[in-house]
Amino acid sequence: MEFHTELPALRQLFLTLMTNTLRMNILIIGSGGREHALAWKLAQSPECSTLFIAPGNAGTPSVGINLDIKTHEFNRIAGAIRDLGIGLLVIGPEQPLADGLTDFLHAEAGLKDLLIVGPGRLGAQLESSKDFAKAFMLRHGIPTAAYLSVNADTLDKGLQFLQGMRAPYVLKADGLAAGKGVIITESFQEAADTLRDMLGGRFGKASATVVIEEFLKGVELSVFALTDGISYCLLPEAKDYKRIGEGDTGPNTGGMGSVSPVPFARKDFMRKVEQRIVEPTVQGLAREGIPYKGFLFFGLMNVQGEPYVIEYNVRMGDPETQSVMPRITSDLVPLLCAAARAELAGHTLEISPSHALTIVLASGGYPDAFEKGFPIMGLEEATEALVFQAGTAPDDEGKAFTAGGRVLSVTALAPNAAEARAHAYAAAGLIQFENSYMRPDLGLDLITGDLPIS
Repeated sequence: MEFHTELPALRQLFLTLMTNTLRMNILIIGSGGREHALAWKLAQSPECSTLFIAPGNAGTPSVGINLDIKTHEFNRIAGAIRDLGIGLLVIGPEQPLADGLTDFLHAEAGLKDLLIVGPGRLGAQLESSKDFAKAFMLRHGIPTAAYLSVNADTLDKGLQFLQGMRAPYVLKADGLAAGKGVIITESFQEAADTLRDMLGGRFGKASATVVIEEFLKGVELSVFALTDGISYCLLPEAKDYKRIGEGDTGPNTGGMGSVSPVPFARKDFMRKVEQRIVEPTVQGLAREGIPYKGFLFFGLMNVQGEPYVIEYNVRMGDPETQSVMPRITSDLVPLLCAAARAELAGHTLEISPSHALTIVLASGGYPDAFEKGFPIMGLEEATEALVFQAGTAPDDEGKAFTAGGRVLSVTALAPNAAEARAHAYAAAGLIQFENSYMRPDLGLDLITGDLPIS
């Protein structure tokens, strides 16, 4: 159709109508509960034509089409984007971001203008290197714990630093360690032995450098922002439960459950978070010439009402996403496209006042050795909650069986925390697989008031 220059208003109306009716194919990279929750949310958008997930899991075919492509197969991902006419790519896990998938795709012929939610390798350093992240925070005056980065050559300096600290002692692998690279010890000797062990290869290359960090006493929460590198939009906050055992005991995991909202994340506290942490982070990225279009995860500690950054993630959290996505009532696709186009300014997000609680059902033995390959029963009966699958795979008939440590997560929404908890545990109790395990105390701290309310 041709437009005449004397009809600019009609031309603009036509283009607006065309834009509003355009639908796009969307591809999500990843296979966990986070990606299932994202897929569930994006599939509801009228702007989504066909949703693909690579590689997905046994649950994601309920909302999209799985592609048998691994997250590290960059050439195959590029080929699928071309073949399927993908308009928007959402990268879920941290590893492909750290490995530079965004940079790779934008350098590919015909994909320079592909809309991608997920930073390039430079921005991904906020998560892929604890040392880089801590130095970034110091450069931009972002509140965080005192620290020292050490390697095998500077072990003695690390031991001296530990001697000058009070217990507990926090040791973090510099690189990516699947959420298990943080060790907290109660004695100096245990900390010294752990430091030597980590530098000796406990987490492979990820712990070739170790960040020794001051222990901050408080309560954790996760804050999420979607940013285009200039503007940002806050998502619902959440609190996750990292340790495997009841009462926050035992080793750290990738996360055994989550809740949203968090009682102490009130307006005055969140104002501090924005002014002292979110805004300086986004501005710092811009000042350092680091392009960033995607999610930013702020792992925070509330220390007597003051927020401190424990860590950055450069994607949505898992299992926090499973509690966050159900509380977002507005269409997420236009916001993701706006972020990818650097046009996020002026966009807003509608959030439900409902409470969400997510329970992770894990394989017995996780986060250490565990068995897999067990059939999962009762998924069809858990109708009073949302079930997001993670470590699952389909058999020849499409039925799910266990294929990972964190097998699936069950999320319930309700007007208050107590009801959300009751519904989630009732639904989770209907799902069975051999050696399944879930924490029995998720959300109790909210109901009993054990969280410090500031």
